[in-house]
Amino acid sequence: MKDRPAQRPIRVAVVDDQEIVREGLTALAGLLEGIEVVGDASDGQAALRLVAERSPDVVLMDMRMPVMDGIEATRRITRDHPRVAVLALSTYAEDKLVIEALRAGARGYLTKDAGRAEIAAAVRSAVSGNLTLDARVTRYLVNALSAKGGEDEARQCPPGPDGLTRREVEVLRLVARTLNNAEIAAALFISEATVKTHLNNIYSKTGLQNRADAVRYAITQGLTTD
Repeated sequence: MKDRPAQRPIRVAVVDDQEIVREGLTALAGLLEGIEVVGDASDGQAALRLVAERSPDVVLMDMRMPVMDGIEATRRITRDHPRVAVLALSTYAEDKLVIEALRAGARGYLTKDAGRAEIAAAVRSAVSGNLTLDARVTRYLVNALSAKGGEDEARQCPPGPDGLTRREVEVLRLVARTLNNAEIAAALFISEATVKTHLNNIYSKTGLQNRADAVRYAITQGLTTD
């Protein structure tokens, strides 16, 4: 993410095709300390123009919209403006769009009933390069990624892209299932120090910076399912 002057507010854009939702999110975000709303849009194409013109730090992006949906808009924004973070928004937590949004480059996925504190935390987390998921979204994602099996399946995986070893792919799969280092260590019968070593090797080989990047990488590389 781009460096911002310490005192400058986080610049946020709101994108949603429903006027009442868009206005509500804009008003809510505008009340958050340290956050400045720089514009809003009602579809993906308008969002692309808004990002190009106003250079927000974070875009709150609805997923289902006319003209251009939020998935395609997210994909183009993260490709053409890699320093802009996109937070995906949806009415439903259990939605296949969760995985599609992460594949497109979103740095978080929230439901539209998220409160002020949750939105503020997600915006600040996204600016810092971290991944934020609603608790219900996390449960859905874990279940979806685990649908074809648990840790035994991971242990049978082949070597991965970018020179990743079988063990590194195993660790990466479990990171994508949102397990922490202690849980990964227990699942693979290794120490937490070894997990950290594998993660460092993964980051070095792939150029990834953090766990949020690792989750998206695992999804986009097809490492979460066989």
